[in-house]
Amino acid sequence: MQAMRRNWKGLAAAAAMTVAAHAAVAAVPLPALNANPAEVSVSGLSAGGFMAVQLHVAYSATFKRGAGVVAGGPYYCAEGSVLNATGRCMTHSTSIPVSTLVSTTNSWAASGAIDPVSNLTGSKVYLFSGTADNTVKQAVMDDLKTYYQSFVPTANTVYKNNLGAGHAMVTDDYGGACSTTASPYINNCGFDLAGEILTHLYGPLNPRNNGTLGGTFTEFNQSEFITGHGAAATGWIYVPQACTTTSCRVHLVLHGCKQNYTDVGDQYVKKTGYNRWADTNNIVLIYPQTSTAATNSCWDWWGYDNANYAKKSGPQMVAMKAMVDRVTSSGGGSSLPAPTGVGTSGATASSMVIGWAGVSGATGYNVYRGGSKVNAAPVAGTNYTDTGLAASTTYSWTVAALDASNAQGAMSTAATGTTTSGGTGGTCYTASNYAHTLAGRAYALWGLTYAYGSAQAMGLWNIYVTTTLKQTGPNYYVIGTC
Repeated sequence: MQAMRRNWKGLAAAAAMTVAAHAAVAAVPLPALNANPAEVSVSGLSAGGFMAVQLHVAYSATFKRGAGVVAGGPYYCAEGSVLNATGRCMTHSTSIPVSTLVSTTNSWAASGAIDPVSNLTGSKVYLFSGTADNTVKQAVMDDLKTYYQSFVPTANTVYKNNLGAGHAMVTDDYGGACSTTASPYINNCGFDLAGEILTHLYGPLNPRNNGTLGGTFTEFNQSEFITGHGAAATGWIYVPQACTTTSCRVHLVLHGCKQNYTDVGDQYVKKTGYNRWADTNNIVLIYPQTSTAATNSCWDWWGYDNANYAKKSGPQMVAMKAMVDRVTSSGGGSSLPAPTGVGTSGATASSMVIGWAGVSGATGYNVYRGGSKVNAAPVAGTNYTDTGLAASTTYSWTVAALDASNAQGAMSTAATGTTTSGGTGGTCYTASNYAHTLAGRAYALWGLTYAYGSAQAMGLWNIYVTTTLKQTGPNYYVIGTC
């Protein structure tokens, strides 16, 4: 036990030194590598597992190869509720309404909020749940398997659920004892989970590189794709040497809660086993990062940041789709820089004005909502009114400049905005913070209370603090008055 404690102290010290060194490195733009857009997949642990499911289902036309899910759960499992997230979606304290989630998936696909579910039939899924995982129970992963049965052929699904692993990413040579659940949530179970996931998603692979890797790790400017919304300013990418001249595959790797670079240094980026398989099999690995401003450094899979978190328009979703788009692009577009000062204004129940600063040399602009272009013709000015929006809904927009040949330049940082409710002020509820949580208008975390949807801090979670919450949309509340 003392040896184990010394080991963890050493890991923590190494992580701290790595973070300190990383702080001095300047991030660079995410490269355009002309990677193969038909060979894109995603995997993740815990919150990253839930996010991997979200990306796979919502952007099924992008993540065509499929998803690897470690200790995750069904798509939209929390249904915007942190009580559902920490209850049925983790401890399985109540049953998960899988059939309802399947119906929601079909409905959102029909409306265009997510990609057509028909895309999922050609993808593959690898599921992993440790028998000693008491954080996300195996019953949750069982329900995920049942959920996927509505969309993915049984022959395309692997479910590994007989290893005595705790709540962690599993390797065959690095981390804590297999059955433990402790930082950095990487466990040595004598099982190469990263290799199993990649092999299932891509088919037979060349042997992994157990020696010095031949590719390049790069810290890239993540704020080019998203600012705020629980995301860090930088992420990481591993590019095998061959991928600078060859069109390679792309795999997005998502860490779990309390596993971002600030939390555990480069352990998740470099010690989980993905890189040595990528190095010999021409797979580019993108490691997006949350910030410590995110709830427990988690990805948003229950709505702590945005009511549309599970749809294509969710800010974190839009950003990761844009990262994949960049890596799969040829970089043969215009050299025009990204527009700056992108912002939203003039919200109505069905429209939003997007404005930006002009780019020298630009002859027009394209505007994208949730990754899809919304303007039929190039926009001549520096603002655009996007119409046909839903009331009380948060959207995300990016803008790119066009040169005289209509070649598109770099994409701007995303700007978000929420349409109005369309009513005359919404409905207000005045109650104690404790009562708000019982009524489902707010949630409690670490003794504090936050409004659903807006995530505005309401103060201590007790019966003595009284707050007025204004409902401005479905499951969306702000502090205010009517």
